[in-house]
Amino acid sequence: MNISKVHQFEKSIVTLLNLDGWNLEWCGGGFEHFDCIGTTPKGVQCVMEIKLRKKYYEDKMIEKYKFDKLLKEDAIALYFVADPKGNYIFWLNDLPKQEEVEMYCPDTTLWTKKRIKKPCYLLKESDAHRVQANKTN
Repeated sequence: MNISKVHQFEKSIVTLLNLDGWNLEWCGGGFEHFDCIGTTPKGVQCVMEIKLRKKYYEDKMIEKYKFDKLLKEDAIALYFVADPKGNYIFWLNDLPKQEEVEMYCPDTTLWTKKRIKKPCYLLKESDAHRVQANKTN
């Protein structure tokens, strides 16, 4: 999947959430540390990182760097993950202290083949505040 397809996906997620009472604006094309900014359905200021995963993993990975950057914003930090089994929203401010793990990740976000070890967190699926399960045959 190329970057323009990823941006289309992110914009679609923002549109769908806005239909459900959110007021978000996509800003993922720049150099922000998040993909959208706005308010939750209850009017709370938020920033959200959006990830599309091609494979299902019970624990949802987020780089420590990204996690920390989101929490430094003057807003609620959210992490939206879509994978083959569903969609999950993590309210990062509400999570208990996470255990850091080293994982091999692409050296950039542009899907290079080069991988380096990065500090990450593995978020428990059960800690997602909002879950929408995809129907499987």
